[in-house]
Amino acid sequence: MRFEDAAPSQSALSSGVGAFARDGLSAEEAGLRLARDGRNALPQARRTPLWRRVLMQLRDPLVAVLLVAAALTIATGDWTDAGVILLVIVVNTSVGVAQEVKADQAITALDALTAPHARVVRGGRQAEIPADEVVVGDLLALAEGQIVPADARVLEAAALLVDESALTGESVPVGKAAASAPDQARDLGPAGEPADQPADQPAVEQADALAIVSAGTVVVRGRGLAVVTATGTHSAMGRIAALMTAAPTLTPLQRRLVGVGRALALAAVVLCTVVLGLGLARGQSVELMVVTAISLVVAAVPESLPAVVTLALALGARRMTARQALVRRLPAVEALGSVTVLATDKTGTLTEGVMVARRLWTPDGGEAQVSGSGYAPEGQVTRDGLALTTGADADLAELLTAGCLCNDASLRPPAEPGAPWTAVGDPTEAALLAAAARFGVHPAAITAVYERIAEVPFESGRRRMTTLHKRPDGGTRVVCKGAPEAVLRAPVLADCATILDEALRRAEDYARDGLRVLAVAYSDAAAALDGSTVTSAAGSGAAGIDTAGSGAVDAAAVEQGLHLLGLIAILDPPRASAAATVAACQAAGIIPVMITGDHPATARTIAVELGILERDGEVVDCRHLAEIDPVRLRRARVFARAVPEQKLAIVEAHQAVGDVVAMTGDGVNDAPALRRADIGVAMGRRGTEVARQASDLVLADDELGTVVAAAQEGRRVYANIRRFLLYGLAGGTAEIAVMLIGPLFGLTLPLLPSQILWVNLLTHGLPGVALGSEPVEPGAMLRPPRPPAESVLGAGLWQRILRVGAVISAVTLGVAVWGHSTGRPWQSMAFFALGATQLTVGLASRARPGTRDNPLLPVAIAGALVLQLAGLYVPVLQDLLNTQPLSAFELLVVAVLSSLGYVALKLDRLIPSRSPADRPAEATAS
Repeated sequence: MRFEDAAPSQSALSSGVGAFARDGLSAEEAGLRLARDGRNALPQARRTPLWRRVLMQLRDPLVAVLLVAAALTIATGDWTDAGVILLVIVVNTSVGVAQEVKADQAITALDALTAPHARVVRGGRQAEIPADEVVVGDLLALAEGQIVPADARVLEAAALLVDESALTGESVPVGKAAASAPDQARDLGPAGEPADQPADQPAVEQADALAIVSAGTVVVRGRGLAVVTATGTHSAMGRIAALMTAAPTLTPLQRRLVGVGRALALAAVVLCTVVLGLGLARGQSVELMVVTAISLVVAAVPESLPAVVTLALALGARRMTARQALVRRLPAVEALGSVTVLATDKTGTLTEGVMVARRLWTPDGGEAQVSGSGYAPEGQVTRDGLALTTGADADLAELLTAGCLCNDASLRPPAEPGAPWTAVGDPTEAALLAAAARFGVHPAAITAVYERIAEVPFESGRRRMTTLHKRPDGGTRVVCKGAPEAVLRAPVLADCATILDEALRRAEDYARDGLRVLAVAYSDAAAALDGSTVTSAAGSGAAGIDTAGSGAVDAAAVEQGLHLLGLIAILDPPRASAAATVAACQAAGIIPVMITGDHPATARTIAVELGILERDGEVVDCRHLAEIDPVRLRRARVFARAVPEQKLAIVEAHQAVGDVVAMTGDGVNDAPALRRADIGVAMGRRGTEVARQASDLVLADDELGTVVAAAQEGRRVYANIRRFLLYGLAGGTAEIAVMLIGPLFGLTLPLLPSQILWVNLLTHGLPGVALGSEPVEPGAMLRPPRPPAESVLGAGLWQRILRVGAVISAVTLGVAVWGHSTGRPWQSMAFFALGATQLTVGLASRARPGTRDNPLLPVAIAGALVLQLAGLYVPVLQDLLNTQPLSAFELLVVAVLSSLGYVALKLDRLIPSRSPADRPAEATAS
């Protein structure tokens, strides 16, 4: 009998559930409940309208300063300068909005976690309906490979195994059994809905966990019937989603630029007032001094900074997209460069997310090791470094053959070249098949020789599974596998106490190492079993569910007097690249922290193997998290048995002491922590929709190493922003100093407003933007991240700005004073010296001088220098800027003196920085 054709059995009626168990809900009743309770879906995040995205971009403090400057220039009729400033604002806003929209569209295109359809029994017949139409009281027909559409209580089950890793982080699937009759009668009403439950105490929380399946989990083996107890926001997934109410936090870059913007805005207002007052005191016209003051405001504010930041982030996002990382928010690129703590999930992030047999043990041969990854048959079995074969090592051949027989899983080869092998069924059983194939035992050939005739399915109470097979000689082979404590005892085994004690000791050792251990035993009967032992399965079992055509078995009759074949130790192995990723994080001063819902022993094994934890280090069991003081919590590197609320608490605890936290994860249980972290990183392939929507960065290839690449990209972006700030603010400081100090040397108005804006446009234009494309500095990932509280102008940057600005202003004033005293066109000389000296500072700012990296920078500087010369020699520009041409001698003198800007910046780099993040890699390492 096929399960999908079977109606619920009468057995459910006797369990106190009610008549609904036979026929399910009627279509009319289901419609009424759907109208009453709403659809079985989580509330979708509202799409951010375009106007709000634009407004969020314009809230940047520097953009606000530029808007004020634009308004002032418009008020004075300076339409040209106003147009330039507004163009910068438009470009910056457009790039930022376009990147956010593009990222949201890509995220929307990713597959949704929830099942699009569900199988329910309604009106006595099975039907396939959209998952969002499932209602409380519906009878779900669960089968292998299905995603559970809602929280439900299991009424009947046959070898039902569910992968709950998306909710709990547990890497091992959980067996499910039918709810007990008293529980069902007490907690379910006559139509299957929870009866008389307090509003703040969901029925799911009152039920036995083994009888509960949750929305978003996956059936990996078996079949079952379950009655829906909660849908939508009332489900386990919905309650976790409710934890995601906190708005995303500002990134370190955003916090730092807010401070810089405020400081520059204040400085601009003060300088505007000072210059205006001094000019009026000297008898200058009000209109001239207002225009001059506004020009200085624009000079003081590096108006290209928003464009530089946005372009640098956009280029970083594009480079990361090419490396399989999708950036959802541009500031997230830089934020990873400031990360001090990388909190990561274990299953599927640090590990492969598949079960692999690693160790074998037999009473006759002892321990052997299995190599290989995933479910592919590539690999081998070795003992003491020597490869073993089926012909010479019969003990292992018998063990792995038995593992293939007592097995309901199957392996599928790649659907296309380069794709991995996949498993159908229980991942643990799939690991046995892969280990057998690596040893040379072919599962298909074995099952063809030993036909299965009956079985005792796995049950959580017995913790073992037994199958019966017809031997080629007509006899019967019984194979049993299960937990060591359920198999390694009498009367199941007939082996001597010495063998059983040694096997138990080995099993305990493997368990302490974080491995999941299966014991395998067998017996051979000379003749086929009689009818008292094996009965027909047709129509038997829960809901008429047969056992793959096998007979039902008297477990007590067959599970005794067996002989131990050995132990198989299984784990979810670390990813091949995970250890290198952890080492790269540690070299960069980033602390890796593992937070998992798995067992402490398993967490310890993976953490030690990857280098996250010392062998004697502490693993915090989150069931006792409330008892741990904050200092100990921050020192801890591994957290096990963590639930979503505790992951969130761990992230917040690190943030409370000033850490910048990146959180990586893939499950629904990771989503609240992803949202709360400074930077949330979700897995694209394995990741759930809830996790992706909560993240700032999505790794399309699920490769944690991409996070390190992203951190490098973030440090590159931040270094380029500081590089531009040094270049731009040093020039602005020099312009202000020249205007304030010049009159003291007899230079009434050292530079005209048009000249200031021309120099500002040329130096802060393409050369400034090109600085945002500089490559990463050598050794950037061998230095620690910047302190979270450090200002973007900190670590001595503002002192460097003053020193370099002093050199630029000294060259400009020196040239002007010399020209003034010798009767030369001193104002034009000062105009050219100011621009040329700033451009030589830009040339000296290269991250990798002498290379062809970022060829745009020298080209942009050369172009700006040509335009600066054009301002002296092109008649139209002479009239616009009120300049005069310089003689060859004058031009040569100014050019030579302007090169001091290049020398000054090179010498300034020799002054030690107070921040380890700015020191050479070798100095930091020492």
